[in-house]
Amino acid sequence: MQKGENNKLTIENNNLKTREYTFKVIKLICIGIEGTAEKTGVGIVDSEGEILASQGNPLIPESGGIHPREAAEHHAANIVPLIKASLHESGLGLGDIDLVAFSRGPGLGPALRTVATAARTLALSLKIPIVGVNHCIGHVEIGKLTTGAEDPVTLYVSGGNTQVIAFDAGRYRVFGETLDIAAGNCIDQFSRSVGLGHPGGPRVEKLALKGKYVKLPYTVKGMDLSFSGLLTAAVRKYESGTPLEDVCYSLQETVFSMLVEVTERALAHTKKREVMLCGGVAANTRLRRMLQSMAEDHYAEFHMPPMKFCGDNGAMIAWMGQLMHKYGLVKGIEDTEVVQRYRTDEVDVPWMKSSQKHLKLPEEILEKGAEANIYPGNWMGHEVLLKKRIPKGYRVREIDHHLRKKRTKREAKLLSKAKQCGVITPLVYDVDKKEKTIVMEKVPGKTVKDAFNELKLGGEMDVCRRIGENIAKLHNCGIIHGDLTTSNMILKDDKIIFIDFGLGKISDLVEDKGVDLLVFKRAISGIHHEIAGKCFDSILQGYMIADDYDEIVDKIQEIEGRGRYTNNNDKN
Repeated sequence: MQKGENNKLTIENNNLKTREYTFKVIKLICIGIEGTAEKTGVGIVDSEGEILASQGNPLIPESGGIHPREAAEHHAANIVPLIKASLHESGLGLGDIDLVAFSRGPGLGPALRTVATAARTLALSLKIPIVGVNHCIGHVEIGKLTTGAEDPVTLYVSGGNTQVIAFDAGRYRVFGETLDIAAGNCIDQFSRSVGLGHPGGPRVEKLALKGKYVKLPYTVKGMDLSFSGLLTAAVRKYESGTPLEDVCYSLQETVFSMLVEVTERALAHTKKREVMLCGGVAANTRLRRMLQSMAEDHYAEFHMPPMKFCGDNGAMIAWMGQLMHKYGLVKGIEDTEVVQRYRTDEVDVPWMKSSQKHLKLPEEILEKGAEANIYPGNWMGHEVLLKKRIPKGYRVREIDHHLRKKRTKREAKLLSKAKQCGVITPLVYDVDKKEKTIVMEKVPGKTVKDAFNELKLGGEMDVCRRIGENIAKLHNCGIIHGDLTTSNMILKDDKIIFIDFGLGKISDLVEDKGVDLLVFKRAISGIHHEIAGKCFDSILQGYMIADDYDEIVDKIQEIEGRGRYTNNNDKN
């Protein structure tokens, strides 16, 4: 019986007589029910993390995508059979179950409600506790359980979700995410549009093996991504006569390069030593190799759960239930309403601690970012920094060469143009286009990221306000920075120096200015969450000198409203 194991304890008394006592280690048994989208899953996990059962059944539509009502009907038809199958696999009976966990969100409303109803019914009939858990964190935790990872930067990518997640100060923080559709959804929609059917990932991957590269849009905005324009361009390439194999190859390489780049950016920002991949798209061999290559280049460990635990599964829900129960987070049945847009960073995770291990770089490298390596140097008697965009082994040559060349040239231009707008930037002494290297002034001071940890209470708000003023000056000149983070600003005395314009561009569009600020808002929320709200309010106060202030602030709210992960408190 899984409820406990007999153990023996031998005690020697004062009379030198030995007595043997038998005791039983009680293990809490949790059953988890997953059903955020098209996959119905049931798993059973004990309180020590042993996975006793994991059963699942996906809905595969004959045509088109996943309809929420059809997903709900699929769950309703499969939950009971999967519960029976899981009990059979584990060798348990219903009476052995101590806790019910279910996926509370994010996901499709009808699907979530069906699963929640089934979970409540089971808990009430067995008279045991019930807990609703966050689906995204479930992926991270089952990954840690099955791989041994301690504190990774996680790329979670599936048909419905795309997030770069890392732990900081009591919660998992979202360092990057899609601004429109998920990466898996992009590939699935393309597959359906060109007649390959659903799911698209395996079909696109197979055809990509026979293709060659054709240029497609590459859209990275700081640590966030956008796939809708890429999807449209890929469909149009096919419709214009480009061989399907070539479009599949190019779409896959572009999507995955974008995903790995934003993960690399988060890794460089957090300086963690582990990278983990999870979600259904992890089934793609090419993505796994690309992410592993990037991790090795950053001297970080790469982890990926067994494939059966990468996609949606009931075991991850059961394990989350165990963690929440252990730390007293299980509430009453009245607190089991579903949350369609249940954000990863809304959930306290008291079981998690930051690792004391951090990235260690070779002595000759001062800094290693997602964009480039920084080396010390000397230029005509001046102490300088060499910013070298080294080749990225995870990207195909066509994408890598184009990005490194374009970003080196663009950055040198924008560093100079920003000065004309009244924004302080490092002096550029030389640009080596062949080596993709910029020789620039070494600016003394600390990054704003580090300075925020030392400033007196309230002092950060003055810095935030002055940052807002400088962003307004850039935007009034038509400069979009493209990668606004507190790691890309240096504080020297009372001056703020802006660096790293590699993702920047020239644009007067209100949309681009709004996205620039929104990317910064998300970056602040990821690493400076204690002051994030007040800091961004102060940034907007300083930003009031912007020419199109009202339109841009309205645009930020509009863009946030479009997102897959916006929290609109849609509980039911």
